[in-house]
Amino acid sequence: MKCTVIGSRHFGASVLANLLEDGHEVVRVVAASADDRLAIAAQQAGLPLSILESPRKVPGSDLHEDCDIIIAAHTHAFVTPEALARARLGAIGYHPSLLPRHRGIAAVEWTLLEGDPIAGGSIYHLDAGWDDGAIAAQDWCFVVKGENARELWERALSPMGLKLIRQVVAHAAAHDEIPAYPQDARFATKAPMIKRKVSLEPQTNPLTTSLVVTIVGRDRPGLVRHLSDCTHGFAVNWADSRMNHFAGQFAGMVHFQVSPEHADAFIEALHKLEAEGLQVKVARNDAPPIAAGKRMLKLELEGPDRPGIVRLLSISLAERGVSIEDLHTEIVNKVEAEHHVFKVRALLVVPASLGDDSLRSMLESLASELMLDVALDEHSA
Repeated sequence: MKCTVIGSRHFGASVLANLLEDGHEVVRVVAASADDRLAIAAQQAGLPLSILESPRKVPGSDLHEDCDIIIAAHTHAFVTPEALARARLGAIGYHPSLLPRHRGIAAVEWTLLEGDPIAGGSIYHLDAGWDDGAIAAQDWCFVVKGENARELWERALSPMGLKLIRQVVAHAAAHDEIPAYPQDARFATKAPMIKRKVSLEPQTNPLTTSLVVTIVGRDRPGLVRHLSDCTHGFAVNWADSRMNHFAGQFAGMVHFQVSPEHADAFIEALHKLEAEGLQVKVARNDAPPIAAGKRMLKLELEGPDRPGIVRLLSISLAERGVSIEDLHTEIVNKVEAEHHVFKVRALLVVPASLGDDSLRSMLESLASELMLDVALDEHSA
């Protein structure tokens, strides 16, 4: 079979290796960049190589030779009709879901988000639509409870895709045709990209002294205002609070962050509330200075709630020498969201050797696995 491979990364390179091992002729490889793993494998094999000008589109001009079959192996680029016309039998791609379920760029993530007990992979015909071409082959697997998108892909879906592509190409070589069974659109669901963002913004005058203030007294209007009035004139951040009313009594706990030079004066202002009949207790914690060669970052994560978020975050950070100075988590139920939303706020101490680009790349990868939005602000040390 004369094959054209369009793809990227480890999956694309593995498909290429399997085709060559099975004795097929690869007439051209199309990759998104010259340093991609698939492009490097093509160069090492001495194969004709095209690099896309746009990662979103494969024009016919990038496929210089006609072939029997086009194989899309881990590419999000749209293969134009002009490019599809280069293949005598047609073009196929691998989609990591049981199409028509989870049509879209984030099929593995949505499989987990929807709580599907099984996952699967589909070889489908590329056409003018998006993941809606006829099915050539499918297979399925169980989803292991608690695994993330990367683990599901590496454990089952990637090997499944390599096997299915091999089977379909072998069938095409033996029968001079590619199997085609229409998708049932009644069962189609969408798996759009889950938005992620990472921002780094330097901040001056970091707040390094934490005060945990407990207040108890007879319940009456205006107590919270009295407490907030104490912050006036000081560099104070009202970081977190819990307040309740019990049997006619007001009980509150507040975490304040304050600049060290204002801490003593602010504590004195808080104790003046005792004249209002309140019991005030203050627990102070002066954060140690950040060691040379490190910086402090405030990290915020938000996304659909699922098991393992904090575990994966802590493992990923620890592997890169990042320590968690402070951590706050909560689950909220947003009216506009279909699922409970899990929020994480953390203060991180980051080694200077871990650059912004590397940290951003790691967080984007983590966000992709966990389907989270990420925001990162830098506190100057």
